[in-house]
This record gives sequence, structure tokens and C-alpha cells, in this order.
Amino acid sequence: MNHDGKDNHIIGGLSVLLLFSLFAVCVLFVLLFGADAYRRVTERDQAAYDRRTCAQYLAAKVRQAEGGGAVCLTFSRQAGDALVLTEHIGGEDYVTWIYCYDGWLRELFSAAGEAFSPDVGEKLLPSRGMSLKLEDGLLSCELLIPGEDPVRLTLALRSGEGAAP
Repeated sequence: MNHDGKDNHIIGGLSVLLLFSLFAVCVLFVLLFGADAYRRVTERDQAAYDRRTCAQYLAAKVRQAEGGGAVCLTFSRQAGDALVLTEHIGGEDYVTWIYCYDGWLRELFSAAGEAFSPDVGEKLLPSRGMSLKLEDGLLSCELLIPGEDPVRLTLALRSGEGAAP
């Protein structure tokens, strides 16, 4: 009995199956490597966005408060260095505290004279800490973002030297 035709058919079928399996494995590797590359690019872009947003946020808040000339630095035992921005709204004074507490850059807006409670501030960005310096009308800020280089920002205050609260 001659099985050559049947054997050729089985070998041809196995070849197609092997070729399809090889193609499927290649597609799987491309998808896995592509997903990993996409994740890394997304993380890098998010970190760059956080850095830009942080610097722009701090600059905008300082510029907004500068109109009233009330940009001050203070130190809190609970939160470390803090930026205190005073505004006069509707005949009343209000303060915006910008500080790091419990792993976050936070903002707290309250009436002037109210007790500072760092745990109630709005969480803005993850942060390990912030250092501030105000000298000769220049506000220098260094914010430590987890896993990233520090964000450094220097602003020339148009209203001149700030005061301690």
C-alpha cells in the first residue's frame, strides 16, 4: 500500500500548523514588548507632566498672591517648610498654605488667623518634601518627587522681599 499522498498531506498540515504557531508566538512577543515600551513611555510622560505641573502651579500661585504683596515662608514642626500666600478678599484676609505632609504636596486655604492643621490640606502631588528660601526678592523652591530628580524653581518676586508671618 502506498501512503505517500496521505503522508505528504499530514506533513503539509503539520508544516502549516508549525508556521502558524511560530507566527502566533512572534505576535505575542511583539505585543508584550510593545506593551512594556508603552508603559515606560507613559510613566516617563507622567513624570514630566508632574514636574511641569508642579513648577507651573507654584509659579502661578505665587504670581497670583503677589498682587497683594503677601508671599511669606514659615516652618511648621508637622509639615516643614511652607509657603504662605495671603489674599484680601471681600474685606477679609485669607491664607493659602502650600506645604508637604504625609507624602504629598498639599494646599490649604483658610481664613487668616485660623490654626494650621496640615492633615486637612488638599493633596496635589506625591512629594517627599519641600525646601524654600526667600532672599533678596528671589524665592527658591526645591520639591522632592518620589523616584525623580528634584523640581527646582526660582522666582523673582515683583513685590520684593517677603516677610515672615
